[in-house]
Amino acid sequence: MIQAFGLTSNARKEHPPAVDDVSFEARAGRVTALLGAPGAGKTAALKLMLELQQGRGITYFRGRPLHRIAHPSREVGVLLGDVPGHPARSVRGHLRMLCAAAGVPARRADEVLEVVGLVSLRDERLGSLARGMDRRLGLACALLSDPHTLVLDAPADSLSARESRWLYGMLRAHAAQGGTVLFTTADPKEAARCADRVVTLEQGRLVADQAAGDFARTRLRPRVAVRTPHAARLAALLTKEARTAHRSVEVVREEGNRLSVYGSTCADVGETAFRHDILVHQLADETGDMGPGAGATSYGEREAVDESRASPTSSTAEMPAPSTDTATAETPQPHIAGPRVTMVPTGEPPAAEEPEPSLHKAHEAAADPRTTSPSRSRLVTLVDPEATTGTHPPTRIPRPSQARTLDALSPLPPPISVRSAPSPLRPLRYELRRAAGVGTGFLTGAAVLVVSALTALLLARIGHTPQARLLAAWPRELPLPPAALGAGLLGAFAFGDEFRHPALAADRGTVPRRMGLLLAKLLVSAATALMLAFLTVGCDAEVLYLVYGRELAQVPADWLSMSASWTGLVVGCAWAGVLAAGVFRSTTAGLAAVVAVPILVVPLVHKALEGPAVHTAEGFPLRMRKVLLLQWPFGGERYLSAAARVIVQPVGGALTLSLTALLCAYLLTTLRSRVR
Repeated sequence: MIQAFGLTSNARKEHPPAVDDVSFEARAGRVTALLGAPGAGKTAALKLMLELQQGRGITYFRGRPLHRIAHPSREVGVLLGDVPGHPARSVRGHLRMLCAAAGVPARRADEVLEVVGLVSLRDERLGSLARGMDRRLGLACALLSDPHTLVLDAPADSLSARESRWLYGMLRAHAAQGGTVLFTTADPKEAARCADRVVTLEQGRLVADQAAGDFARTRLRPRVAVRTPHAARLAALLTKEARTAHRSVEVVREEGNRLSVYGSTCADVGETAFRHDILVHQLADETGDMGPGAGATSYGEREAVDESRASPTSSTAEMPAPSTDTATAETPQPHIAGPRVTMVPTGEPPAAEEPEPSLHKAHEAAADPRTTSPSRSRLVTLVDPEATTGTHPPTRIPRPSQARTLDALSPLPPPISVRSAPSPLRPLRYELRRAAGVGTGFLTGAAVLVVSALTALLLARIGHTPQARLLAAWPRELPLPPAALGAGLLGAFAFGDEFRHPALAADRGTVPRRMGLLLAKLLVSAATALMLAFLTVGCDAEVLYLVYGRELAQVPADWLSMSASWTGLVVGCAWAGVLAAGVFRSTTAGLAAVVAVPILVVPLVHKALEGPAVHTAEGFPLRMRKVLLLQWPFGGERYLSAAARVIVQPVGGALTLSLTALLCAYLLTTLRSRVR
């Protein structure tokens, strides 16, 4: 159950707030629609509820605000706009990454892919998905953690009638199992057709909170939808007969050969067409919007009233020509002994209890718009196993949405019965899948190796370059070597997914503020930086050996301190990128913080660490041994001395200072978000 109280967004200069004192409820087991024209404040209300936007008010999800829920992604499934994720990530890889973030088994990704009909597209990239498939993937992301509540912003926007029916069937099935569903829409007919309760917003204010039936009676009015090739003639006849009978009938000409008749019934319109031998292709009772411009635009704006069937709130009647099709329609079918057979359009997913593998494959093929057209849906034969005796003619029965039962609704993924306890490996698995799911890191590493090798060759060609700088490919004119810049860039990429897409759903965007995830990102970035540093030096040495011989590829005598300085520089740059991207919520800011260390911070630290600091560091291990009265095992004095030399160098001191400042800023923002 959702309870929203006093939702009010912050005012934008002279403009009024997008949402002003909105309060409503969405009960469990019901589908609630948040209705409003574009700009009415629907999306802003959802963001306030999910604490993704600054404002006032509070929202309770089953009695608790979202920031008080330990794992929000397991309580609320969210879909705001397009599916959040890197365009180069695969569908299955994206879901497996979210599984690791939410702490659910990785096999859950395959379960929801099967339910939403995306098994055949699991290796496709997110950027290549069509609109309908994107909506299906968004619903899969929302259902991944088996949440009790679904919050979706315009889930059926730009979808065909078949896709919309499937999606709302899934939402109805979720509500039928006791869940709470809240979605936004700008179409009054869609709200009345698909929801149990309609909450209407207008210019950011709540104007109505009604049951769907009351909303249809007060906001919508009945009409008769007619499709005939003689639309102009039938309209003239209906108007003439209404004027003769002194009845108030309004006939509106729609697009093409369609009419909307207000104030009449299917029977009256059908009798008029029959008396004057007018061929009618469709005749249906519908409800139309009473708002402005309803007559000309509300009927043809979507495929929900197409040739296959009328609106779920209507009853259709096909009127063939009297001279030809009537006799055919009334011809009795022969009786066939055996099981009863029902023909069901595959545009609607089969029941969850039907275990036939071929049937599920047919459903997946029908769900893919690349294989099935909405106007030419194939038929699947369903055999009733209980009706094995008797004589029943085969019947072809379309299944309207209103007549659906729980058994006929779209199947949902199985519930997650076991909640895994918090594990320190959960954020590490998430970070590994996030980093390895796209090729950005691999391409960056390859570019760093190529640039570093070419730079080393150029420096060797010029000459007068120390051996350490030659192996690191670090000219004196550059603030940082290519490997350090690459490590800093990879670190800056670490927080890109979460901050660009706060609904990525690893706990509704609060994951970047969790210490476990920060440690995982620092660990993965450090391992990546060490690997990059090792490969860079190895590639540079190998290239120099192949081109110039053994002389330029020799290992320096003080290789231990050089190695400590090199790894400390690369890892420090990677960590600076991670922390800066987390604090400033920007990849560009993360890379800028890395470059600012040698350009801005080093000159300041250089004066502070000039001379005495290096001299003081010389006897640091000996003094520590005397103080602690311990003998360092395995020559530990050398390692400690190397580390001390790294810290007291200008670049090392600048990195240490920058990392300390960024870590303090990160912790400060973490405390602020938790207090708020």
